[in-house]
Amino acid sequence: MSSDHKPKPLPFVANFAAGAIAGISEILTFYPLDVVKTRMQLETGKSKLGLVGTFKGIVKEEGFGRLYRGLVPPLMLEAPKRAVKFAANDFWGKTYLGLTGESKMTQQLSVLTGCSAGATESFVVVPFELVKIKLQDKKSTYKGPIDVVKQVVQKEGLLGLYAGMESTFWRHVWWNGGYFGSIYQVKALLPKPESPKAELLNNFISGSIGGFAGTVINTPFDVVKSRIQGAERIPGVAPKYNWTYPAIATIAREEGLAALYKGFVPKVLRLAPGGGVLLLVVEFTLGIFRTTLGPPYI
Repeated sequence: MSSDHKPKPLPFVANFAAGAIAGISEILTFYPLDVVKTRMQLETGKSKLGLVGTFKGIVKEEGFGRLYRGLVPPLMLEAPKRAVKFAANDFWGKTYLGLTGESKMTQQLSVLTGCSAGATESFVVVPFELVKIKLQDKKSTYKGPIDVVKQVVQKEGLLGLYAGMESTFWRHVWWNGGYFGSIYQVKALLPKPESPKAELLNNFISGSIGGFAGTVINTPFDVVKSRIQGAERIPGVAPKYNWTYPAIATIAREEGLAALYKGFVPKVLRLAPGGGVLLLVVEFTLGIFRTTLGPPYI
């Protein structure tokens, strides 16, 4: 194939399926780190336990199975969430290229595309995230996901399932901007791959660095989201944490700036290699689709 020809973009269903497969692979591998991260973020005041201490405490006091409590909602969510992430990234990328008249993606457009994809994704994930957080909380007495939904709707109505919508929006905007923006930059710096194996390695490296960058940027927003979604709503009492940026200021003032990065270590241990796994599986799966569909997709 000459350098003047590019493979035809794959249909939406291929991007959707690749994102779904990648998301499920990532969550099954790294979920216990998410439970540890949430526990650390819900702990107010000075942190008493780090990653290892929290992990050991959960296993010792609650059993190993507790590290997988709340797995059902994210498993149900991961397929549509990851699919929406990559499909939206593809859609917004093409849209911005068309609007700007650029022939190929630039660093600025890559960041803008990632942020737009994150904003799109956030509307899908909120109810699932809320159920997951409430099940992961150490004080949780819910019997399971259905019980969470039932009790929240009874107490707060259907809109109660969307508590933390605004903070989730910002969390996804900033993570996706950092993730996709870094991937573009890192891929440009890496040597041009000369084989499929080298290309997979480049995808893993760029995805891991993108996951790290996104985590550094969005962790304060994730801490706030966990606090908002983990709190029990009391009728007539204004919640302590409600809007994102005022909540960030409150946590920083009362607990110090370091509190905004509670759970950072398990989060980055999940999302950095997780981001690499995610991108690697997506690209690998899309490669299979291209081969299966044949010309003009390859």
